Amino acid sequence: MILTYLLLIPLVAALVSLVSTRIHLRFIAGVAVVATGSEFALALRAVLHRSELHTPLLYLDAFGSILLLIITFVGVNTALYSVGYLTTELRKGIIGPSRVWQYWILFHVFIFAMMLSVIAQSPIVMWAAIEATTLATVFLVSFYNKSSSLEAGWKYLVVNSIGLLIGFFGTLTMLSLVGPTHEGILSWHTLMELGSTFDPLAVKIAFIFILIGYGTKVGLVPMHTWLPDAHGKAPAPISALLSGVLLNTAFLAIARYKVVVDASVGHWWASNILLAFGVLSVVSMGFMLLAQRRYKRMLAYSSIENMGIIAVGFGFGGVGVLYALFHMMYHALVKSALFLAAGNLFLAYSSGKIRNVRGALTVLPWTGPCVFLGILALTGMPPFGTFMSKFGVLGAGAGSHPLVVGFLLLGFALVFIGLVSHGTMLLFGHPPMSTEAAPIEQGEQSIFTVLPIVVLLGAAIVFAFYLPTPLHTLIEEAAAVYAINQ
Repeated sequence: MILTYLLLIPLVAALVSLVSTRIHLRFIAGVAVVATGSEFALALRAVLHRSELHTPLLYLDAFGSILLLIITFVGVNTALYSVGYLTTELRKGIIGPSRVWQYWILFHVFIFAMMLSVIAQSPIVMWAAIEATTLATVFLVSFYNKSSSLEAGWKYLVVNSIGLLIGFFGTLTMLSLVGPTHEGILSWHTLMELGSTFDPLAVKIAFIFILIGYGTKVGLVPMHTWLPDAHGKAPAPISALLSGVLLNTAFLAIARYKVVVDASVGHWWASNILLAFGVLSVVSMGFMLLAQRRYKRMLAYSSIENMGIIAVGFGFGGVGVLYALFHMMYHALVKSALFLAAGNLFLAYSSGKIRNVRGALTVLPWTGPCVFLGILALTGMPPFGTFMSKFGVLGAGAGSHPLVVGFLLLGFALVFIGLVSHGTMLLFGHPPMSTEAAPIEQGEQSIFTVLPIVVLLGAAIVFAFYLPTPLHTLIEEAAAVYAINQ
């Protein structure tokens, strides 16, 4: 019942927001904070008692538990941040009350769809849930109703819908291999249990479609074309959820299907494909980062690079999967914090261009240092956890795939140069009196726009030195399952 209640909370919150009048925005915001806080508390309880929660429709494995905690933890922090962010934009006249009302409704639907995707027993339901995230967020990507936002929204909708349609074809192909004699719901457990009996050629064909389909949602190159526009144009808290959370839920589908493929074909086949897509994503995004002119697009390209690292970790297998899961957690926390910080930069400077932002350490006394630490974490500098996870992935493949490791090192070097050079321009120098759009606003907007960033980044720093034993055990258990055939 815990999982059912967990899914009901965002649905009830969305319904309450829907029936509330648009003048009761404080009440709707309060509902959002209470709902997301309750989701996180219930998710903690579900993870601690997950062995008792399996039902014919819902279940929670170790990997799903990690993602459920990420969804709800980032969710409650983005909800808190949204309160201050939307209030400021409302005060400045950037948006109207009706937009805020729509935002909160879609926010809850988005959270619901992501949670359903990681706890659904059926691969079909998981596919439907991930498609639902597209339908919910397309209106959030085009939130500001500008031509560039509308273009990004349409691009997001078309590319992801086509991609997921391809993934659906692969899903149906994979499920058809079970055969007519099977009774009951076609679940993930059924696929993994019977994978060794599937026809290898059919499994290969199905996985190619699945990887292209879900890889589009993950943002792997070359299926990434929607991601920089969507993450760059969406409101900052939605960008945080898209980059820090949603990409990981789509990767869960790929990881689960890889277990089936490994049982049928052997681990080398799917692993090599993941290595190819992962390396391409890391190296190409390293070059793209060097040429960025907008800080949110810079963070979006960084997300593609980090999903490439995770794909490479799963491609290496063994201990590479363990470090890929660590990297997924650290990246989710750091990237979410940085996108929220990017929202504060926009509120202060009224510009998304890097050349218009100078002296953020002076203008924003809390956000500036957080951006500094976050950029160092993204580059994989010690003592941040990303240093351990990035180079742990490298170490996992150093003996068996030295050429892949060499390309990864090239990508890491390019990413370091790009992020540090752009970050230096953002943080240091003399702040301008005004930008092209408006005067600079000195100081933080409110505690709501600062506290979530500090909490997310603080968690990433603390977890680099001390990881609670239940969480560490959870990550090790997930790695053992998804590296079992390596």
